[in-house]
Amino acid sequence: QVQLVESGGGLVQDGGSLRLSCAASGRTFSSYVMGWFRQAPGKEREFVAVINWSGGYTSYADSVKGRFTISRDNAKNTLYLQMNSLRPEDTAVYYCARKRATDSSGRYYDQGTYDYWGQGTQVTVSS
Repeated sequence: QVQLVESGGGLVQDGGSLRLSCAASGRTFSSYVMGWFRQAPGKEREFVAVINWSGGYTSYADSVKGRFTISRDNAKNTLYLQMNSLRPEDTAVYYCARKRATDSSGRYYDQGTYDYWGQGTQVTVSS
């Protein structure tokens, strides 16, 4: 059973920074594409960023491009999301997720292509 545990959320002022971490159990973390999603109050969960197994490929939602950076440390079984220049509209619960190994659709922005999810960590940006 795979477990994903996020940490690093909190309250930050407009323009501030936070780094989220996602610790994964199991010995196969390095084999999987990993993603970050977020869900704001009253809204559907949305794609934030994705990274391939080696870290050599990343992609971002337009709303966070240039401000957020996804990375991973396979030796530590940990996924990261560095968030800079935070805005009040970034307020949400942030989730890390593991993409299905059997999915070859390329739809990394589609949460239905992920099979394991963390419990989420709250990020609140005050104006």
